[in-house]
Amino acid sequence: MKAPSLTRRQCLTGMLAGTAGLALMGAASPLRAAGAATVRVGVLPFGTVNWELAAMAGGGFARGAGIDLQIMEVASPTAGQIALQSNAVDVIASDWIWVARQRSSGQDLSFVPYSSAVGSIVVPKGSAVQGIADLAGKRIGIAGGPLDKGWLLLRAQAGRAHGLDLMTAAEPVFGAPPLLSQQLEAGRLDAVLTYWHYAARLAAKGHRELIGVAELAGKLGLEADVPMLGYVFRTAWAKENPAAIEGFIQASRDAKALLRDKDEAWGEIEPLMKADDQATFEALRAGFRAGIPERWTERERKEAEKLFAILAELGGRDLVGSATSVPEGTFWPVDWDNRA
Repeated sequence: MKAPSLTRRQCLTGMLAGTAGLALMGAASPLRAAGAATVRVGVLPFGTVNWELAAMAGGGFARGAGIDLQIMEVASPTAGQIALQSNAVDVIASDWIWVARQRSSGQDLSFVPYSSAVGSIVVPKGSAVQGIADLAGKRIGIAGGPLDKGWLLLRAQAGRAHGLDLMTAAEPVFGAPPLLSQQLEAGRLDAVLTYWHYAARLAAKGHRELIGVAELAGKLGLEADVPMLGYVFRTAWAKENPAAIEGFIQASRDAKALLRDKDEAWGEIEPLMKADDQATFEALRAGFRAGIPERWTERERKEAEKLFAILAELGGRDLVGSATSVPEGTFWPVDWDNRA
């Protein structure tokens, strides 16, 4: 297994372990304070969550909040979910739709927001496509598969505003984000609906964002930004370890504030970003900052209920399972409003 990244080595030491097909890399702080609450976080090796975790550790926010971060690498999102449910990790990054589905089937999980940056539809430089209606007859690459939330929202808006079912009116092509980016640049796709950091890399090369997933949600009637991605954990663990979850949430918010406000804080994050040039680095930094949830209150949770209904209408049981609404307990009881 590869050695930890530079930012982790500054304050974390590694140990190797294996379980249930997962590649786990525990990283415990050599400066761990006596009595610190351990939080094991399962992450993909190259996920953007690593940027925030690096700031939490390197900036001293984790230690300051009384927690000992242990970073555990997982091979895939599914592996992370298995690790969480089998108690191999305490926290993973996922979306609250999955949490709602799991709670409806008896799994005791909760969610706290991490980012409202989801994705965008990108068209090649010079494309004649100017709006959603122009996607009719086009080859559209979609990251995440047929149940991708952005794809469901795009289909919903195309249907409501233009009477189009893009499943049949266009030619959807499902694939991995890197491959879709290559196909767009090669002229084999007319548009891609991809995750925000891949969209940022394409934009840095001169390709054009047609519309963001958050904007699609607004067009469908949502009145507030609803963070889709977040940190997910077992509710029982959080209740049994209040200092751990409270410290983790506070360290997360402090790290976000640092990355939002201080350009110099990105010097240690840059190696993790794998940016090929300055334009790409700046696009990724701007995208991360734009996705920081500035507000999480009852208003946003009410809007999440609306979003759930929209997604459930198109995704059905394959997406939401037996859930007919967002189950109580899906959202961990914590509020903030940085705009107040």
